[in-house]
Amino acid sequence: MDPTFSPPPGFERHDRQSPVTDPWEPLYSRKAEGAVILGFLADTAHTNSRGFVHGGLISALADNAMGLSCARRLGDLQSLVTVNLSLDFLASARMGQWLEFDTVFVKPGGTLCFTQAFVTADGQPCAKANAVFRVVRKAEPREAAA
Repeated sequence: MDPTFSPPPGFERHDRQSPVTDPWEPLYSRKAEGAVILGFLADTAHTNSRGFVHGGLISALADNAMGLSCARRLGDLQSLVTVNLSLDFLASARMGQWLEFDTVFVKPGGTLCFTQAFVTADGQPCAKANAVFRVVRKAEPREAAA
């Protein structure tokens, strides 16, 4: 990682840690109305043997960004579970590029949340993702038996 690197305006270190994303740190996020945009500067840990950002990483972070955006839009939830995830790769992303995962569509429902995200590398489209999440709401507290 370039020690002089500074993320684009509005991005801060991502505050939600996960064992699956730990090897890809540092990750950054920017919160927008109804969305969480993730970003990172592609480095060696993000690439495959050909120097391209690995498609599995792009898939995992697109899933993450869309799930976080659904949660932000829906509010008080226990969790979201990915039911379906599809990704179309449009171009390769390479080491040294800034990648952003921007959820551009969220259609929340009572039990399902539909999302779409675009992934860019240095501002150029490299992937488009679609996902459906199962909404798990917090259980209502039971009234104490009298």
